[in-house]
Amino acid sequence: MNESSIMIAMSGGVDSAVAAYLAAKGRRAAGVTMDLAFEDGPHRENALRDIADAAATCQRLGLPHRVADLAAAFKEHVVMPFMKEYLQGRTPNPCVDCNKHVKFGALVDFVRQSGYDRLATGHYAQIERDQSGRYLLRRAKDHTKDQTYMLYSLSQDVLSLTEFPLGGMTKQEVRALALELGLVAAHKSDSQDICFIPNGEYGAFIEAHTNTPIVAGDFLSLDGRVLGRHRGVVHYTVGQRKGLGIALGHPAFVVRKSVTDNTVTLGKNEDLFTTRLTVRGINLIPYDTLRSPTRLLAKARYRQEAASARVEQTDADELTVEFEAPQRAVCAGQSLVLYDGEYVVGGGKII
Repeated sequence: MNESSIMIAMSGGVDSAVAAYLAAKGRRAAGVTMDLAFEDGPHRENALRDIADAAATCQRLGLPHRVADLAAAFKEHVVMPFMKEYLQGRTPNPCVDCNKHVKFGALVDFVRQSGYDRLATGHYAQIERDQSGRYLLRRAKDHTKDQTYMLYSLSQDVLSLTEFPLGGMTKQEVRALALELGLVAAHKSDSQDICFIPNGEYGAFIEAHTNTPIVAGDFLSLDGRVLGRHRGVVHYTVGQRKGLGIALGHPAFVVRKSVTDNTVTLGKNEDLFTTRLTVRGINLIPYDTLRSPTRLLAKARYRQEAASARVEQTDADELTVEFEAPQRAVCAGQSLVLYDGEYVVGGGKII
């Protein structure tokens, strides 16, 4: 019997349900669902439904179920920075911040305070330990579901007490096991939207939650000509083509945004490519410092194939990355994650 005790983070979905079944075997275990609803409305309705689904799964598995009220931490570390970043013209990834500060931050504190040793989640990733005793983050067996991009910021302390029971399974195997166990989440579809903006209307959300009006401005060409009017900078993302509301007689893409003069610059697809970028807010996993320029694989977006790049640590909290082949639609505020084969080296935020 495993003598450690464990809490399993349960979202109400199929992945965390199966993770709970696997992690609970042979030890004291409990399910825990984060209540992140910081306001009434669709977000709270979704949260209450997820809590109920997770509680039903725990009942089926014979596990106690706890609810961790982490709404204040979620608002402080995820929602507020998300709005601030958008208003400054960047494109944040709130799931990365949620993992760092809430799921593997505030929730870890809750687990420890509740008298449990370890935390398991339904992420598709793997944790290993090298000969020196350092913890490593490895890609999941199912590369189509791999979530290591979202987990690059985890510290050695967090990795040492975390388990990912699904890391060696495929999604098909997970759903099959859920059906075999008769879990209520077996047929539940995966969530796709940002949880606190379920309709995807970022601009409306930001305007409703800040004192900053979303003001229309000019679409510009790369040579500075006014092409038309946009609805507000927060409504656009670098690389965007659809929903521009402007007809130029040829495909147009957002290539640059400026909150200083409230403009959105449009260009052609070929204008979106770059080979060099800088990241800050870095976290390295196999070692503390990248001592010399190194050839690694890098991803500037979650749904992107990792590409070969030369990576150099140019300051204590800064990496310079130069890709072999130009990369499309690199956005300030997104995460750049580095890989050495199957293993995550680390990453940071693109500036």
